[in-house]
Amino acid sequence: MTPDEYLQSLISRYHVTAGQINPASIVYDSISPIIKAWAGSQLREIKYSGSYAKGTAIHGGTDIDLFISLKSDTQQTLQQIYNMLYDKMNNAGYLGIRKQNVSIHVNHAGFEVDLVPAVHLGGNTEDHWLYVNRANRERTKTNVDAHISMVRNSGRIGEIVLAKIWRKNHNIDIPSIYLELIVIESLKYSRSGLGDNLLKVLDYLSNSFVLARFVDPANTNNIISDELNATEKQTIANQALQSRRGQNWGGIIW
Repeated sequence: MTPDEYLQSLISRYHVTAGQINPASIVYDSISPIIKAWAGSQLREIKYSGSYAKGTAIHGGTDIDLFISLKSDTQQTLQQIYNMLYDKMNNAGYLGIRKQNVSIHVNHAGFEVDLVPAVHLGGNTEDHWLYVNRANRERTKTNVDAHISMVRNSGRIGEIVLAKIWRKNHNIDIPSIYLELIVIESLKYSRSGLGDNLLKVLDYLSNSFVLARFVDPANTNNIISDELNATEKQTIANQALQSRRGQNWGGIIW
């Protein structure tokens, strides 16, 4: 078996593909009625965001992201909306509930779910304001549709899936959008196969990642690379270097 064949077999084993009965659809059907009751007439839509929407979800290693778009004339502040959603899910009896950077995390029947409340800016774009649960920062503007389009049209779905398998198997803590941007950047001039491309991603993580600056493609004022501190980045770089030195693909990605 060639390296590319081995890596393709990993993709086939892990990748959640369209048409499969997957956790996202189960979660959506169960949670959406609660969200609809909470949001009432101010709800625009509930939709998948993150890896399931981008086509890069993997079994056992992907949180389910549900993006909750509220109308632009919603009266409550972003912080109030965020806290009210937390209270709603807490009162509904969900386990594992916690406040994260821009989302409310819950555990639904063993599935890890991130609920992202947002207020539409109005007009014809899909720009939204999100509350940021962090000191000295109240909100951020972004466009999840732009993120989804960027990844889906990158031509790097296979390599992103492999990077997420590597992240899962080595217990790496890095936001998906950050990892996706790294894969796309590190392979922007590459025409190689999966094996060589994955090694290039690990080389980038080992040598360039720590000091590299990544911004939200939908809002250049939102610095994605600030999501991790220098120590966290160095830990990831060290693991990438160790993996890169593996003698076989089982040792590199597992």
